[in-house]
Amino acid sequence: MSDAPQDAPLTRLKLHDLHAELGAKMVPFAGHEMPVQYATGVMKEHLHTRAAAGLFDVSHMGQVILKGADPETLALGLESLIPAAVLGLGQGRQRYGLLTNEAGGIRDDLMFANRGDHLFVVVNAACKAADISHMREALGGIEVVEITDRCLLALQGPGAEAALAALAPEVAQMRFMDVASVTLAGAEAWVSRSGYTGEDGFEISVPAEAAEALARALLAQEGVLPIGLGARDSLRLEAGLCLYGHDINEETTPLEAGLGWSIQKARRKGGARAGGFPGAERILAEVESGPARLRVGLRPEGRAPMREGVALFDGETPVGAITSGAFGPSLQAPVSMGYVPTALCAVGTKLAGELRGRMAAVTVDSLPFLPAQFKR
Repeated sequence: MSDAPQDAPLTRLKLHDLHAELGAKMVPFAGHEMPVQYATGVMKEHLHTRAAAGLFDVSHMGQVILKGADPETLALGLESLIPAAVLGLGQGRQRYGLLTNEAGGIRDDLMFANRGDHLFVVVNAACKAADISHMREALGGIEVVEITDRCLLALQGPGAEAALAALAPEVAQMRFMDVASVTLAGAEAWVSRSGYTGEDGFEISVPAEAAEALARALLAQEGVLPIGLGARDSLRLEAGLCLYGHDINEETTPLEAGLGWSIQKARRKGGARAGGFPGAERILAEVESGPARLRVGLRPEGRAPMREGVALFDGETPVGAITSGAFGPSLQAPVSMGYVPTALCAVGTKLAGELRGRMAAVTVDSLPFLPAQFKR
């Protein structure tokens, strides 16, 4: 997930009129006009998603299909760009991956799914043009197709399964990271059991002409409310999930970001297909010996959030900075993430943040701040 400065006229979502009808406050985000909150307000939207189910319009994200080669060539092609194992991912399964650069930094984070004769990839909105260009240039013999005629919805929360199963009972059998084609609102929807809130839920790619009917059908289910970007951000922060362009970027390595789990054994030293991706030398060295700094959870004392850009100190020595921070509605306390030297990353380490010209105490905490509720 990411945002970016606005350099061009904003693109309106295909469901813009529905958002307006629902009372959404619209804001610029990653080149799109996006709902940041509805009449319920960010705090209640956040808590409602944790307790019941929230419907998010994430159609600003990039949807891409890779096709045109045999499955093995397709998988190995994508493996040339990301450290994750693509070959061996079962049909109907999805995985998290990172596009890396030659210095070992992260160009973008993404999701990729094996849909049999093609791979379906979801990339961040602010990065999609660069990502698609990069893939087209690097993946000779593989067709890189941007999907522009489908919307992407996310249904998240403990009530998500019941709400979606009321329209398609078979989704109840899906496990975390399963993908399937399901008929919803009379159209073929591509459904994954995944999301970016830490809760159980689904992401649904649906033809644009069927999106409004599907959104209305889901909102008609008991316990489902529309949720905006404000709550999406606080939900992902409590879940310890990175926001591209903030917590991870081209200067951040996967190991520094705590995303080493996304590099499967086959791609590591001694693995069947070790290396072969941009920045492999640095990244695999950090897999073996560890990085010099790490992304950590941070719990400021008091009620005031420490937000992105707040400098972190060990005594009088500057040691890092906060990359994301907000008030955590589920925790009723402020939470942040940031980078500190590995020697200072132990849970319970006391640091200080420079907050409005004064030093305020902050303690290193484990991530995620709330345990994930995924259906295994």
